[in-house]
Amino acid sequence: MEPRPRSFYWLTAFFILFVIFLYGPTITIGILSFQGPQGGLTFPMNGVSTYWFHNLFEQQAVGDIWGAFRRSFALGLMVMVATVVISVMAGLAFRKKFAGSGVLFYLTIASLVIPSILVSLGVGLIFNQVGAKVYWATSGFGAQLTWTLPFGLLIMFAVFNRFDKRFEEAARDQGATAWQTIRHVVLPIIAPSVIGVALFGFSLSYDEFARTLLTAGSHNTLPLEIFGMTTNVTKPVIYALGTLTTVFSLVMILVFLGTLWILGKRRARRAS
Repeated sequence: MEPRPRSFYWLTAFFILFVIFLYGPTITIGILSFQGPQGGLTFPMNGVSTYWFHNLFEQQAVGDIWGAFRRSFALGLMVMVATVVISVMAGLAFRKKFAGSGVLFYLTIASLVIPSILVSLGVGLIFNQVGAKVYWATSGFGAQLTWTLPFGLLIMFAVFNRFDKRFEEAARDQGATAWQTIRHVVLPIIAPSVIGVALFGFSLSYDEFARTLLTAGSHNTLPLEIFGMTTNVTKPVIYALGTLTTVFSLVMILVFLGTLWILGKRRARRAS
């Protein structure tokens, strides 16, 4: 067996350092969240316990943590559903060229390069100008869609660009209507991609800060609540909240991946 070149070990070391850089802060917060009642925000740790996790479920003087979590969760679901529906419908529409389709596409994607804080400011100003209330479920919802929709559209455009139209033609030859073709042929085939768009929509919304900063009104979402806590909380309770938030995000990812696995099993069972 030939010995590995020296470059292999250099690249391996670089990759390890990259992984540490990527996950080190999250791991550090996770470790510090298990300090004792007298623990602080830095090392060395002062005892080991789950005290600060229990403290999260007690009456807090630092803010409305669980209210902010409920708002972020509800907003994430709203953005997820809207992103999936609009992305799939746009993907179907863009399969046929229509007047202004190219301009519309680039205008949609352009929102990704606009600074997020400017989008938040613009949406908030529009709601103020029309006399509407700046609220997390309205203006916040609209601002976050400018972030999630371009990703959903790009995914669906790529999916439909490779979609074999012969499946649809075969369904129509068998007498299926347009809706039956979409429901029983198109949607089952693109289902994994649709779930991917849903995961993108929920995760991007749940963690979004900048585009919600000036559009949430007087009720914070969870990222805004955590940011507010960093200015006045000097206890590891903020680390415990960060750890639970990270675990929740990972659980949601596993739920989506599990759904993909179940769909794959069903498709394989039907094919056999």
